[in-house]
Amino acid sequence: MPGTVHDWANVAESEPLPGFIGKVLHSDTMSFALWRIRAGSVLPEHSHVHEQVVNMIEGEFELVVDGETLRLGPGMVAVIPSHARHSARALTDCRILDVFQPVREDYRNGLSAAVIGGGRS
Repeated sequence: MPGTVHDWANVAESEPLPGFIGKVLHSDTMSFALWRIRAGSVLPEHSHVHEQVVNMIEGEFELVVDGETLRLGPGMVAVIPSHARHSARALTDCRILDVFQPVREDYRNGLSAAVIGGGRS
């Protein structure tokens, strides 16, 4: 089966939470969210069934996973286990690529505050 190529430049972005501007793509088994996050923006604590991999591209980001505070910078990768409670705060302007497995079916109809930070499990 041939591979699939997407261009982020052709993906519409939205701002589901103040300061979180994102775009989403999906493969058969994963979802990818590319974020521009403004300094000082806060992601409320929440959880979901998906394993999440946070790939830091630019900036400094404080991530709290099950009560443990992690400070991330460019080139760092953090893995958030399935069902782990997590929250975050952008210490500077950031660019992040989040990868979720399995597919975030709740992202298929777009990003929203209720889906991203609404405490879903």
